[in-house]
Amino acid sequence: MKENTSATHTWLILFKAWRAVEAWDKQSIASMGLSFTDFIVMEALLHKGEMPVNELGRKVYLTSGSITTAVSRLEKQAYVKRTVAKKDARVVMVSLSASGRRYIQRVFARHSANLEKAFSVLSSTERARLLPALRKLGRHADEMRLQKA
Repeated sequence: MKENTSATHTWLILFKAWRAVEAWDKQSIASMGLSFTDFIVMEALLHKGEMPVNELGRKVYLTSGSITTAVSRLEKQAYVKRTVAKKDARVVMVSLSASGRRYIQRVFARHSANLEKAFSVLSSTERARLLPALRKLGRHADEMRLQKA
């Protein structure tokens, strides 16, 4: 029997795969004592460095109120710190504290290992084939979205 390759069916398969991996990932992160929101904020700071709070919110797809709440929660736990930007006192910068950096490095290492488990069903050849197709799809969808704006 021929595989259904319609856009609708392809979307459904992609969506179901995404939801299953996302659920595994969120469960994995929660088992390490972090909410998904706190994890994505700390992970962004770990890999991108200090940044303005509004830029951080955009990078992790959080609203202004949600990023402020997350940063406040992480600041109370002494994982992040806020400072005023040197060039513009109106800008609030967010960075990891030393203890926050140590914590997210440990959590991220476990997170990465758990994702390797999830993706272990795919060979390196299958992953290598999948990545360009997903990038191409993402770029095309972004282009269409931006043309509508």
